[in-house]
Amino acid sequence: MAEQAASGRVVVVTGAARGIGRSIAERFVAAGDTVATIYRGGDLPEGVHGFVADVTDSAAVDAAFGEIEAQLGMPTVLVANAGVTRDQLLMRMSDEEFEQVVDVNLTGTFRCVRRASKPMIRARSGRIVLIGSVVGLYGGPGQVNYSATKAALVGMARSITRELGGRGITANVVAPGFVETDMTAALPEDTQKKYRDAIPAGRFATPDEVAGVVEFLASDAAGYVSGAVVPVDGGLGMGH
Repeated sequence: MAEQAASGRVVVVTGAARGIGRSIAERFVAAGDTVATIYRGGDLPEGVHGFVADVTDSAAVDAAFGEIEAQLGMPTVLVANAGVTRDQLLMRMSDEEFEQVVDVNLTGTFRCVRRASKPMIRARSGRIVLIGSVVGLYGGPGQVNYSATKAALVGMARSITRELGGRGITANVVAPGFVETDMTAALPEDTQKKYRDAIPAGRFATPDEVAGVVEFLASDAAGYVSGAVVPVDGGLGMGH
C-alpha cells in the first residue's frame, strides 16, 4: 500500500467530471495535491485519478477508497460534491424521486465521509468539506427533496465536528447559490434573469469562485474553522 502521495496531499473529490466538482479538482491539482475522484463516468480534468463507483453502493465506495489508498496514499481531504436533482412540486413528488435524491446527496455523502474518516483519524488530521446549497437554508419551490438533503449536511458537518474535532479533523459546508454550470445555462433566459435579479451581486458565480472557498477550508489556514456554513451565493441567502 502506498504510504503517501507523490506530491502534496491526497485529496478525494466526489463527482469531479463536471461543474463545481471539476473546478474543485482542478484547483487542488494546480496546488500540487494528488487528486482522486469517485465518479460514475465522463471525462476528467488532466491530473485527476478516476475511480468509478456509485455513492449509493457502500461496498463500491469502500472498494474505491481502498484502491485510492493502495495506489495514491491515504486521503486527508474529502470534498463530498456528488449530487443529483429530481425537482418536482410537493404534491406530485413520488417516493422514488424523494428517495433517489436522499440516497445520493445525503446517504451517499455519509458513506464517503464514514470511509474517508478512517485514515484521517489514524493521522489525527483531516479536512472534510461538504457541498451544500443556498436552498438548504433558503428553500426552493419544487425542491423539497433536494433542499432537505442539503439542510441535513449542516447537521452532519456539525456532528462530525463534535465527534472528531479533537483529532485534528474539521468538517464544514460550502453552500453555493446559482453557479454558471450546464444546468443553469439550460434554463430559459427569462428564468435566468429572474434569478439574477434576486441576487445582490447581480450575477451567477463561476465554479472557480466556489472552488476557491473549498480550497481555503481544506488548507492549514482554516484549521480552526469547523462546523461552519459558508455561503457562496452573491448575497442571495445571506446565511439563511
